[in-house]
Amino acid sequence: RALGPEFGGSIGFLFYVANVLGCALYVVGFVEGVLQNFGEGGSFMSDGEGLPVTSEWWRYLYSTVSLFICLLICIVGGGLFAKTSALILLVVVLVTLSTFVSFFVKNYQIEVALPKTNHYAWGNRTDAPTGNYTGLRAETFRENLFHNYTVDYSTGNVMNYATVFAILFSSVTGILNGANMSGELKDPSKAIPKGTMYAVLFTFCTYVVLCTLIAGSCSRYLLVSDYIFLQQVSVWKPLVVIGIFACTLSAALGNLIGGSRILQALGNDQLYWFLLKPATMTTKSGNPLISVFMTWFFVQLILLIGSLNAIAPITSVFFLLSYAAINLACLALELASAPNFRPTFVYFSWYTCLSGLIGCMIMCFLISAVYSSISLVIMLVLAIILHFRSLPTSWGSISQAIIFHQVRKYLLMLDSRKAHVKFWRPQILLMVANPRQSCELMDFCNDIKKSGLYIIGHVKIGRLEDFPVDPVLEATSQWQKLVRHMKIKAFVELTLASSVSEGFQHLVRLSGLGGMKINTACFGFFDESVPTDSLLKLKVKRRFLGVVEQGLMSDIESSFESPRTDANKHLSAYEYVMLLRDAIKMQKNVFLCRNFQLLNKESILKPPFKSYIDVWPVNFFRPETASFFDNTCLFMLQLACILNMQDRWSTHTELRVFLCVKVLSERTVEKQKKLATFLKELRIQAKIVTVSFEHLYQHLDADFGAAGPRSANDGQAVMDGEDEDIQMSEYVRVPDGYMKAVNTLVQANSNRSAVTFLYLPRPGAELQDPIVYLHQLAALSDWARPTVFVHGLHPVTSTTL
Repeated sequence: RALGPEFGGSIGFLFYVANVLGCALYVVGFVEGVLQNFGEGGSFMSDGEGLPVTSEWWRYLYSTVSLFICLLICIVGGGLFAKTSALILLVVVLVTLSTFVSFFVKNYQIEVALPKTNHYAWGNRTDAPTGNYTGLRAETFRENLFHNYTVDYSTGNVMNYATVFAILFSSVTGILNGANMSGELKDPSKAIPKGTMYAVLFTFCTYVVLCTLIAGSCSRYLLVSDYIFLQQVSVWKPLVVIGIFACTLSAALGNLIGGSRILQALGNDQLYWFLLKPATMTTKSGNPLISVFMTWFFVQLILLIGSLNAIAPITSVFFLLSYAAINLACLALELASAPNFRPTFVYFSWYTCLSGLIGCMIMCFLISAVYSSISLVIMLVLAIILHFRSLPTSWGSISQAIIFHQVRKYLLMLDSRKAHVKFWRPQILLMVANPRQSCELMDFCNDIKKSGLYIIGHVKIGRLEDFPVDPVLEATSQWQKLVRHMKIKAFVELTLASSVSEGFQHLVRLSGLGGMKINTACFGFFDESVPTDSLLKLKVKRRFLGVVEQGLMSDIESSFESPRTDANKHLSAYEYVMLLRDAIKMQKNVFLCRNFQLLNKESILKPPFKSYIDVWPVNFFRPETASFFDNTCLFMLQLACILNMQDRWSTHTELRVFLCVKVLSERTVEKQKKLATFLKELRIQAKIVTVSFEHLYQHLDADFGAAGPRSANDGQAVMDGEDEDIQMSEYVRVPDGYMKAVNTLVQANSNRSAVTFLYLPRPGAELQDPIVYLHQLAALSDWARPTVFVHGLHPVTSTTL
């Protein structure tokens, strides 16, 4: 769970499969022990007597009966299992101690008869082959000190380190049985670490002592030719058989009951839809009977594999992946520095977790690269499926803690003083009054942000002392729900202020964090049109393999007011223009978006016809500066180019830049070449369209622009100085007839425009009538197409990349 539902659910599935495989492994081991002793040719049977083993189906029958006995114990419940385990532990300890004693009691040479199941040793011999038990001898120990892998007589395969490790590792996987049953322990936080560490230490010491005694007393030939030689050297032969039966059955029980609990946990968390719902059904005592039966059924299928050595490698791979996940969880929690991660077991660190993780993964691929690759692919597929699933449970995912930790660290490293224009990207604050009338605009800004910071801002009018609780808290949750529903990558920032202007200033100053601050403010357009409810246009799309929450749309709709049905606004024209002034005064780029309720991406971004993204880099309020490019012109080009680079937009739209000249003449070709060279330097692929606006001057006064400093420099496409740049970007009132003529000119050349970018002049401090300013902007953009008015303050393009 610490790794989150995606990886936690997939790893939980692998851990369950590991327990199923482990249970089958131990059942097969139990059956092999039975047949080696009581089957035909077994050590306790005379010739021609014993359990029949002429067919693999006999082995399957014996395995089925053994598994059924384990099932009966598990049906009774975990209490009986715990009591059974304690008894089995006592038996195994006594048998192990008797085995240790046997090496000292029988410290003399013995010829051990090899089992008849070893066809390699018997061959065509008539006399019984034997192996040499020497007793504890230094020479014998030196003989067995180095590896010399030979053929495994039970499978016919040549052994190697990875195979031997896989078989041996399968015998220590029971140390996590306590963790599997954590729900039934009185004090899991103490019992699990103590019990697990004691189990590891006890198992390690037992194996080291046993391996040392065996290596010092048994010849190599005996070790590779007789897997039940301990019975021949034991003080009492049946003791070893009892120990084999006890430990294999207890391990099978542990995996069967532990696997059923893991399956129940996966079902309780509702990760795999309704498929695991039956696994959650329990008896009054809490025993998950259906989960036990499901696990028993899966183990029954695995038993068809038959051979212990065939099941062991894949079992070890799945367990190793599960242990790697445990190390990964602890490593992630340690690195995330979560304050609430205060484990009672403190004897570990990030490097012990990392070494355990790396060791597990290395051994996985050493055992079987094929099984390991398949397991990782399964885990990845499950993680992807769970990622696209709308999970009903709320987990505390470690990924969020790690992301927070890393983001904080990198935000501290992000220094705004080291920002460079060649890495500039738009960091947008979109001011939204009512999202129900701004969905298309919110989606458009998501397309144009180019992996930059995108913040949707809203100002609630009021004073905090007038509310029992902060109204922003509840509203933020609804806004975030809308953003997720629209699938846009944006943050939501709401504030409470006495006026929109004051709230806007709050948002501009405080939006973002550290070196990641907004540089561009975006507004909807101020006109007399009545907005439409764009939220109703959104289609509810089901996520891949997911389920849309019932009532989600109705919940979102009820959270926001319906769009106004008249021309009365909450904001006056003067207040709106003051917002633009404030944004520019705070050194933020500005763009205004009009008619975006008409933006239909589905119709624009589909064949067979291409639409255009049109850029008019000219201040129509200062036509004498048409041949100049300032920061606003470059900002317009940058935004249009970013939009044209986005998926689908790039294949279904074409960028056009309009070159406006006063008179079509020989110098027009020269201007086109200069603009083409300029765009090439910026690596902007665009079609240049030359337009003459000579006829527009008849609507202007005779002395309009006569004092303009740029009229004598017609033809330059660069900025000549700061003062001239300011004059180029200033608003100058022009006749209404001129504005209508400009509007006609733009409409005539943009009939297939998807989005049109126009120059937004700066509303100067001496602007007396903001209504006239907005009226002329409206007259300029009076058509039924999305339009973006742009005003830029800073350099945004670079030719050094």
